[in-house]
Amino acid sequence: MFKINRKLEYALISLRHMSAKAPGQLTSAKEICDIYNTPFDPTSRVLQIMAQHQIVHAEQGAHGGYQILKDLSKVSLQDLTQMIEGPLEIVNCFHGNYSHCDITASCNVISPMLNLNERIAGFFKNINVQELIQSRNQGEKQIRSKPIMAGRG
Repeated sequence: MFKINRKLEYALISLRHMSAKAPGQLTSAKEICDIYNTPFDPTSRVLQIMAQHQIVHAEQGAHGGYQILKDLSKVSLQDLTQMIEGPLEIVNCFHGNYSHCDITASCNVISPMLNLNERIAGFFKNINVQELIQSRNQGEKQIRSKPIMAGRG
């Protein structure tokens, strides 16, 4: 099953939280973790990565924190995915033009998988982060009303 990495989810949670705040207001990693029950280390790390890529600004110190620096409508989901997770790769058997799979010489789905990867990367490129974090879905209410199943989340 194709899934978004948790670190990317923490980045989106953080950006959505910060985008709801008044301009110039700082948000700490601890604040995000406390409100959304995300683990501190990976949440803090994605905030640092986004600061290194100038998506957010990091202010050090006791009263420091993060604030959105870049116009999120100019950041694609592909950009964010690449900075947090690395290149989008649908299958594990190849990385760009390199393959480390034992059956590469006889594999009959290399071209279809490369094509699928390109199409999904194109799809991610056409979704901007602002659009994504501002979006709503009718299914949210139903999902929130169901009990959490053990081992899923």
